[in-house]
This record gives sequence, structure tokens and C-alpha cells, in this order.
Amino acid sequence: VCRSGGGALSGKDPTKVDRSAAYMARYMAKTIVAAGLAQKCQIELAYAIGVAQPVSVLVETYGTGKVSDETLAGALRRTFDLRPAAIIETLNLRRPIYAQTAAYGHFGRADLDLPWEKTDRVEQLLANC
Repeated sequence: VCRSGGGALSGKDPTKVDRSAAYMARYMAKTIVAAGLAQKCQIELAYAIGVAQPVSVLVETYGTGKVSDETLAGALRRTFDLRPAAIIETLNLRRPIYAQTAAYGHFGRADLDLPWEKTDRVEQLLANC
């Protein structure tokens, strides 16, 4: 699940965490599920202006987690660099990919090679749990 807290995804450059952090949250949630650590997962990232790291990382596995949601939140912080500049680099968000997400959405697109749909950090996440 990926919810955006009132901000919009489209029409913003990747330096705006409304967009980049939503993509990172999707990437992390998919990694948790792919690792078999939960069947369902929602990630909430909260940022404050002028603070590079998120002020909050919350995980909700709706009772399907193999470990506690708090353990998963800590493992995510150790596995993923959540600073906005690092998210942009990790997900390669400066390349021209946004027009293709304008129709049919940003998430769950198997027809596109979107970096936030990958699950390439499963082993790293498991090691950090």
C-alpha cells in the first residue's frame, strides 16, 4: 500500500519528498513482502524541512508480519538510505520516466521498468532484521 499524505505525485520534481519518499515507501514495502517478512505492508515516512533523515519511519503489516513492525522499521533504516538526495540517486529519479506514469499510475506497473517496483534488497533486509 502506498498513500500520499496530501501531496501529489505528478507535477513535482524528485527533490520533493511528496514524490520521492512515496516511491521509496513502495520500494521498501515490496521488499518486505518479497522477503516473506509480511503478507501485506504499508510504510509511512515523515520528513521535516531542513532535516535529511525522516523524523519517523512507521511500518504497518496488519498482523501479517513475521517480526514486529518496530523491528522492520529499524531494519529498513539500516537497509535503505532515506535521505532525499540518496533516494533520488538510489531510484535514479532524475531520468525522464515520469511521462509514462501519467497514464495508468505510478505503482504496480509491470509493463514499465520502474525502480521502485524492484525487490533487489531482499537479502540485505533479511540480514538487517
